[in-house]
Amino acid sequence: MRNLILAGCLLLPLALSSCTSTRPPFSKRDFKGISPEEAYRLGKIKNTPYIINGRVYVPMNYEEATAYEETGMASWYGKETLDQHNGQPTAYGETFDPSMPSAAHKYLPLPSLVKVTNLNTRASIIVRVNDRGPFVDDRVIDLSAEAAKQLGFYEKGTAKVKIEVISR
Repeated sequence: MRNLILAGCLLLPLALSSCTSTRPPFSKRDFKGISPEEAYRLGKIKNTPYIINGRVYVPMNYEEATAYEETGMASWYGKETLDQHNGQPTAYGETFDPSMPSAAHKYLPLPSLVKVTNLNTRASIIVRVNDRGPFVDDRVIDLSAEAAKQLGFYEKGTAKVKIEVISR
């Protein structure tokens, strides 16, 4: 009986390891950031204040952001900074790719999904907020080049938008 218990204890971890599942990637380009649960548990993102140019920013928690809406000026990572940001990690730890729709926001929890609507053209897109910014006074969101193209303001550089949180 003792040998049977010992064998069971030795085989149980092996049996359990075969029960793990893998989830399909978010897209063909898998995101490399940490999960929202891990970020929350580690305290790396939830309400962690940060300082840019001497100004303190305090991100919202997910409960505060559930019904968040905002109207203001959007911009996109400009041509002069594309080379600087392309391939670099975002604040959430994902690799920035200007050809993929994504966004930066000063206060929304990372990651968040938001619907961004160009108020001039009524074009909309859902993007993943995975970075911090823009740190220009009159801007509420910074978008990747692809998101700006889909919203119709790539050439102009800015547009008045409405932001609505979809989920985290």
